[in-house]
Parts: sequence; structure tokens; C-alpha cells
Amino acid sequence: MEPTRAESLDTLRRRTSEKWRAFGPEYLPMFVAEMDFPLAPVIKAALHEAIDLGDTGYLDPRSGGRAAARALAAFADDRWDWHPDPDGMATTTDVSVVIAEALRRLIAPGEGVIITPPVYPPFFDLVPEAGGTVVEVPLLDDGEEWSLDLEGIDRAMDAGARGVLLCNPHNPLGLVHSREALEALAAVVEKHRGFVVSDEIHAPLVHTDAAFTPYLDVSPAAAEHGIAAHSASKAFNLAGLKCALFVTAGERMRTLVRGLPEEVVFRTGLFGAIATRIGFDEGRDWLDGTIAAIEENRRMLSRLLAEQLPLARYREPRASYLAWLDLSEYGWGEDPARALRRRAGVVLSNGPRFGAQGRGFARMNIACAPEVLVEAVGKIAAAAEASA
Repeated sequence: MEPTRAESLDTLRRRTSEKWRAFGPEYLPMFVAEMDFPLAPVIKAALHEAIDLGDTGYLDPRSGGRAAARALAAFADDRWDWHPDPDGMATTTDVSVVIAEALRRLIAPGEGVIITPPVYPPFFDLVPEAGGTVVEVPLLDDGEEWSLDLEGIDRAMDAGARGVLLCNPHNPLGLVHSREALEALAAVVEKHRGFVVSDEIHAPLVHTDAAFTPYLDVSPAAAEHGIAAHSASKAFNLAGLKCALFVTAGERMRTLVRGLPEEVVFRTGLFGAIATRIGFDEGRDWLDGTIAAIEENRRMLSRLLAEQLPLARYREPRASYLAWLDLSEYGWGEDPARALRRRAGVVLSNGPRFGAQGRGFARMNIACAPEVLVEAVGKIAAAAEASA
């Protein structure tokens, strides 16, 4: 598969999204999870057709929303050998809304929801937004691999936590949880009669040397007590178009989705639903090329760090395009991304925002042209040399 080529920096700097407007042109932005690749041609064509028709109104959930659900179901069947029923799905604006609206209906005010840091920063906010209390059970790290702390999750649920907000695959690590780990998690949660809300937004971007396991597919118990959040937004770079899906497999969660207020569904963006359908149905070759480009970059980053920043510690991700860098040996403090904005002009995501386990770390977005990656590491290496 020929890797997708990223846009030039001149073209990218004409974009008006946060990645290209939050900082000036003197900075190299590699923070927010937005790719530098061009939009998939089939999606671009579908959106142009909609604009030509003036098709910019409200989404009809019975047609556009259902079409997006059928497209996800077909993609899941093809890529993951999973057969979710479109009748158990509903659309909304984005994955954060799926999480918050699901949690609102699964917990009483003040009840605990487990998260597993270092983890996607909004998890710390979505739980209280839904009325719950964050319970942190950090991932285990043996120096080679990360894993869920199943005993810790068991203890937290013994102490009263009601459920788990799972990141699957796990952001910022690119960790693809194994089927065995998810089966074990499902057993723990079922023992406590709890729930799992599984954020699976990065699932379509699992690399060719890993296998994604949908949480709802690991056991009958998981199917009944789990609800998944899916979207094409990360895989096809569609965050601004606003479409995500509640996905269920058991009657308990189907009932939850059927009871959602109509407005939760009607807020779905029409362009988002169109792009989701086309991406999942017709954009798979483009996606394969994009994953190939990301895999090349993840390997290139290993080489660049070994040559220029040998004190940095990095494990290649097996999903998505986010690199978790341990820069603690360079003396840039608990938040090296803050120092590197000033010293190197490279904008990374701040490690401590992912939890206390992120102190000394920064997250780098590697969905970019290889030459941008080379430039970024070179700038960081120069900053390290200057501060030595």
C-alpha cells in the first residue's frame, strides 16, 4: 500500500483549525489530534456534491443517521470480524457527547467512575460533567508494556466505583488492549454489576501489526453492560464535521440509547454523517495508505530519537498517530512541552494534562510529512544541546 502523502506546510498553514491558528507561523504544531494528510478524495467529492446541492440543513436520523450506522457496521464486519447491529446505534455530535450522555444515565450524582491514566485529558472533565467522581486506577507499566491494573479496578469497584471509562485503543500510548485483557476486565465489572463506556475512536487507526478488539465483542457480559463510542473523525480527519455513534449490543444499553432526548441525536452534523458514511464505505484504501504513512513515521521517530535524543524513552504505538515521549532526563521539568514551545518552537501536548503519570512526558502528533518529523526532532535536539 502506497503511503498517503501529507500536505505541504504552506498549504496546512492556510487551514483555520485550532492546530494551525492557536500558535503563530514561527511554531511547528504537533499537539492536537488532527492529521496533516489531505481529505480522502471520496469524502471531498461527497461534501462538494452536498454543497453544490445546498444540502446544508438538518440531519434526518432515519436516513442519514441510519446510513452512518450501517456504514460503521459494515466496516466493523470487514476490519474486526465484529457484527454490531445498526439498530443498536444512534448518532450525535462527537465521542465526548457519547461519553457524557451515557454516563449521565449510568451513575447517580457523586458515584465513582474509573479512568486509567495517563489518559485522554477530557476524561478528567467528562466524568464530573455527567455528575460523577473520577476514580484513578493508573495503568501498570513494567518498563516494556503497559496494561490495565485489573486488581486495582477490582478494589476500586469494591470501594464503590460504579463503572469504567475505558480508552480502547488507549490515548496517548497507542496501546491496543488484548482480547484477554478485555475479557478479564469484563469479568471484574460483571462481578460488581457495573458498566463500561468504551471510547473506541482510534480503533480504525490500529496498525497492521496489532489487532483491535471491540469491547462489546469480548463476552456476553460485556455486550450487556458495555456501551461503545465510535466515530470516523480521527481516522478520516473529520472532527469539525461533528458525527459520532453510540454503539450497543445488549438490551440494557439499547434501552439507554432509545431513551436519549431527541436533541442529542438531532445535533449530529449533516456533513459529519455524510462523511462518516462515505469514509467507512468507500475510504478504506485511503485509510490503509494513511496507516502506512503513520507506521513509517513511528519507525522514523525511533531512529531520529536514537540518533539525536538518546536520553528520550519512546515505545512505538500500535494504534493511531500519537507518540508518548519520556523526556524527563533532559531537565525540562514536569512539563517538557511547555519548555519546548519556548526553546524549540515545537508545540507538543502537555504530559501532565494526561494525569500525574504524565510528568516529564509530552505527546507528539506524528501524522505529518516525514520532513516535518525530522525538523521537529532536530529543533528539540538543538534545545537539548543548548541546555546541556
